[in-house]
Amino acid sequence: MRIVFMGTPDFSVPTLESLIGSRHSVVGVVTQPDKPKGRGKAVAMSPVKECALEHGIPVYQPVRAREESFLLAMRELAPDVMVVIAFGQILPQELLDIPRYGCVNIHASLLPKYRGASPIQWAVLNGDEETGITTMQMAAGMDTGDILEMERIRLDKKETGGSLFERLSLLGGSLILSTLDGFEAGTLVPQPQDDAQATYVKKIPKSMGEIDWSADAALIERLVRGLNPWPSAFTCVGGKLLKIWEADVEEEIPEEIGQRKPGTVLEASGAALRVVTGRGVLRIKSLQLEGKKRMDSAAFLRGYPLEAGERLGTR
Repeated sequence: MRIVFMGTPDFSVPTLESLIGSRHSVVGVVTQPDKPKGRGKAVAMSPVKECALEHGIPVYQPVRAREESFLLAMRELAPDVMVVIAFGQILPQELLDIPRYGCVNIHASLLPKYRGASPIQWAVLNGDEETGITTMQMAAGMDTGDILEMERIRLDKKETGGSLFERLSLLGGSLILSTLDGFEAGTLVPQPQDDAQATYVKKIPKSMGEIDWSADAALIERLVRGLNPWPSAFTCVGGKLLKIWEADVEEEIPEEIGQRKPGTVLEASGAALRVVTGRGVLRIKSLQLEGKKRMDSAAFLRGYPLEAGERLGTR
């Protein structure tokens, strides 16, 4: 097949590499325009563009996917299919109609659950036992097209947003090859999504990472994992930002909690940093004080004299 690939972040790269290494021909790659990045604001290419250039594949970077010059270029490429994964723009119907087999989206959830921008994080935040990858025939709506194929995986007990990102990224590269084989063999049976079961998840803002200590310890622990590595769960201590990178929920609720308010440090000695929550105790294992490196709780307590009875989250 002649394939046009559309994607932008590092999540998309394993799928592009899988297609490049297959019997198919990637005749063009479409990605977002180069943007300033970092403190120096130097213009940077997307990871997908870097991969495409390494393999000598023509790159297209429309500001808007509905630009007539871009649509003309895609018609001239005459792709059999367009493969889309985390591209970052809504595609117009004129573009969806160009390929013989249409446009196939690779989405990091088991649709119709978690349509939208942050399905990976929400699978962890909600404590889901499984998630997966869906290939979908693209339609004009947001992740509303017919389902082509799915592959499921179980979440590990300590799954983070970052670890799930890596696993699903690799999974997409294998599933798309199966879907393309199905197109050619005529064996795919598209399944309409049940819109009544759909959930939408928006892009996660940094502010979502602020820990509400009045919540259950289990919910806070999932927040820590789901927002690792970005934007990270955080609180404050002594007027400084404190990121929490790893934590455990204590199974038993100790009597020593008494009437202590959520956010109160229950113990801060040796390697033990235990904090009262709205229900239960959170044992913090890895954290990072503003301006410092990430460290385990023992190293942190040696350098920062936190005392039992102090409260986190108060500015």
